[in-house]
Amino acid sequence: MKWILFGAVLAVLLLFPQLLTLTVGVAAAVAAKPVAVAFALGLVARPYLRRPRRWTR
Repeated sequence: MKWILFGAVLAVLLLFPQLLTLTVGVAAAVAAKPVAVAFALGLVARPYLRRPRRWTR
């Protein structure tokens, strides 16, 4: 399913070149803000972090 969505996004970007320019511009603007990058990385890493079962002393 992931690959189908990825292919669909690529197809839309190739059919409408203006969207590719807009997408690259938005990605560059977001990547220029370290807080946004750190937040996105935290959202990606969250499911893989272990949670302690109880409070430790």
